[in-house]
Amino acid sequence: MTVEVFDTGADPRAVYAAVKCAFNGSGGPVALGGAIEHAEELPAGTIAVVTTSGSTGVPKSVVLSRAALTASAMATMARVGEGAWLLALPATYVAGLQVLARSVIAGHEPTYLDGRFTTDAFIRAAAQMSLVAPGVARYTSLVPAQLLTLLDEAEDPAVVGAARSFAAILVGGQALPEAVLVRATELGLRIVTTYGSSETAGGCVYDNVPLPHVRVRTVEGELQISGPVLADGYWGQQALTDATFVRDDDGTRWYRTGDAGDVIDDLVTVTGRIDNVLISGGVNVSLDAVERAVRGVTGGEGGVIVAVADPRWGQVPVLVVEADRDGLLAEARAAAEAAVGVAGRPARVVVMVPLPTLASGKPDRRAIAARL
Repeated sequence: MTVEVFDTGADPRAVYAAVKCAFNGSGGPVALGGAIEHAEELPAGTIAVVTTSGSTGVPKSVVLSRAALTASAMATMARVGEGAWLLALPATYVAGLQVLARSVIAGHEPTYLDGRFTTDAFIRAAAQMSLVAPGVARYTSLVPAQLLTLLDEAEDPAVVGAARSFAAILVGGQALPEAVLVRATELGLRIVTTYGSSETAGGCVYDNVPLPHVRVRTVEGELQISGPVLADGYWGQQALTDATFVRDDDGTRWYRTGDAGDVIDDLVTVTGRIDNVLISGGVNVSLDAVERAVRGVTGGEGGVIVAVADPRWGQVPVLVVEADRDGLLAEARAAAEAAVGVAGRPARVVVMVPLPTLASGKPDRRAIAARL
């Protein structure tokens, strides 16, 4: 079995061509994010192996089958509609791969946003879509930072017009602050928030509602996901696969997300990572809860909360942003205290330009913490 390898930053056109060949059977699987060992032993039906470093963990190579990627793409079409896609994310990231998979299945080659994401590049790409696929509904997937880039230029009618031309803009990779969602909606943008991971072939919960044939439950506070979108497992990491993908007595397979959350009346709420907790003065503090609180403060929308050692309290949260302003720390501390208590108040604000990010657009928390 021949496996085509694409490192981070690979030409998305080449990745699309390889993914299309993998789907139609004229080519083998693709390895996204780096080479894998013993690739010739991959199971039949494998389309892609997505290797991710994650923001806090060790590298994992997620095996995605034709069945899982197709189930995800078809469920997305059922929920938001079928059309042409703009690829604005790295093709080696699972959300980028899903844009390619949806494009293959819909029969429309995606439009590519070349180079760094900017408002000008976005406007050009949207205009190009109107030429290559006139009359066809348009879709794209972004991470919150990209959406914020558009909103920051909302006084430009060309930016707003381009964004409004999309039937839906899927936003995932990390939680979207409510204030950002409200701003986008008030401008007439059709935002769909998504939740998922490489292990679920990308987003599988849209606007807090699981996609068709996807089930979500909580076990001891942890969100677990079942359905046809699940990955086969981790390549070369059987113990991790067995610990992460578990089966009920009836054989139903579930993915343990490691995320804390609730499922009430079929609505899924993610509250943070189970293990993203610091202990300050003997008090457990959820860094995710603190981060959600401070992102509701003006100037804190793109901020990241990390734990740092403190000689008195053991650990304290610190707010890392790309730009400070007068009053930000005081407002962030008040918001955090209201959300989780005194122990959650950020000790200080640190400016870091630019904030390190992963290829997915998520904050690289390990790199950020290492610089403090």
